[in-house]
Amino acid sequence: MTAQKTKPSPSTLSTIKEWTTSMKIPKLAFVFLLVVCLVVYLTYVKRHFESTQMSKSQLEQLYKSELHKRPTSAEVVSEVFHYGIMFDAGSTGTRIHIFQFQSDPNAATKLGSETFKAIKPGLSAYADDPQKCKEGLLTLLEVAKKTVPPDQWGSTPLALRATAGLRLLPGEKATHLLDTVKEVFSKSSFPHRPDSVSIMDGTDEGVSAWITVNFLLGGLHGSDVPTVGMLDLGGGSTQITFSPQDEKTIQTSPIDYVTSFQMFNTSHNLYSHSYLGLGLMSARLAVLGGVEGQPVGGGQELVSPCLAPDYTGEWEHAEVIYTLKGQKAGEPIYESCLSKVEKMIYKRVQKAEEVKHMEFYAFSYYYDRAVDLGLIDEKNGGSLRVGDYIAGAKTVCKNMEASSGENPFLCLDLTYISVLLQELGFPLEKELKLARKINDVETSWALGATFYYMESLHRH
Repeated sequence: MTAQKTKPSPSTLSTIKEWTTSMKIPKLAFVFLLVVCLVVYLTYVKRHFESTQMSKSQLEQLYKSELHKRPTSAEVVSEVFHYGIMFDAGSTGTRIHIFQFQSDPNAATKLGSETFKAIKPGLSAYADDPQKCKEGLLTLLEVAKKTVPPDQWGSTPLALRATAGLRLLPGEKATHLLDTVKEVFSKSSFPHRPDSVSIMDGTDEGVSAWITVNFLLGGLHGSDVPTVGMLDLGGGSTQITFSPQDEKTIQTSPIDYVTSFQMFNTSHNLYSHSYLGLGLMSARLAVLGGVEGQPVGGGQELVSPCLAPDYTGEWEHAEVIYTLKGQKAGEPIYESCLSKVEKMIYKRVQKAEEVKHMEFYAFSYYYDRAVDLGLIDEKNGGSLRVGDYIAGAKTVCKNMEASSGENPFLCLDLTYISVLLQELGFPLEKELKLARKINDVETSWALGATFYYMESLHRH
């Protein structure tokens, strides 16, 4: 029997048509969703790739920048710190200066830091018993050991320079003191030579102070910064030092006023002289009528017109006590004192014409008396003209006609300073700079003497 084919009913056809139509919609949605996902994915990959490339570029730049900032091994090796130790054995105390230097073959030597400590009294106080000075020296050496790294003790030069205090002692007593210092130094951990301990002469003191000032101002190392002159007024002597720019200055100056030396691979010719006996205290004694180191016998007094008429008192200088008295009222004090000062200093000072045109720094009693007058700040220093000392002297001396005031010697000291500066060649309108520190470093001779000593070690 043959099976008969049956046709779908109309209702069945309608159902199939609806199902077929409903299946087409999800397929289109799926295709659309697939396309959207592909676009999003490709966009993400592209952006991620660009972001990765940017980060990599930034990292490379940062790495190069850090490499540029970091010192090379050669630079690290070239930055060497070393030290120098200088003892300043003055009349009133002994001071230690420990200088840290930074050396670079491609740059000028720089001062890193300074460690300073002072003790009293000075070495000269132990003239009759030199062994007693050992304790103070050992105390200062301990400061050096705490400052200098132990691995550099053996390469750090040690020196002592004595000034006025030992110059005034009899030769034998001074020698015994210096021998004691050498004995202490020989047992220290720092190297020294036979010439490490000595008495500094006045010219070396002036040259060393000149080196200090010009190093701190940047005038050494062959730079374009012009050097400045230096004036120092101590108690027993006074120094003037400058670098002559006019050949005539060298030709017309006494031969012992001109000195030459080499430092930092540069040669320097200097006009430098120390006037022994023209320091402020020695000059004061001479104006008052006394003689250095000689007491006035028989209870006699030194009578002077440079003191107030009502003044009587005692003054100690170089371990000698003098009895002083003011002259009876008569002529004005300033004019009378000026005459005494001019007679005392007459023809004892060499005039240098070139100083009129050079910049000068002044220290020590030049500084102190300017502070007493209120012309400069005690801490920061300042500038003044030579004529300011004269005006100050006239005012102080005039006031002393009524009373000696707190400082009975101020009239005499200011008068002497004003005359000394003029005798050295400075006109009244000449401006001087007064500073106790430059760049926070003391303007003493110690730094210059340390450089000078270290240069001599290198030459040998």
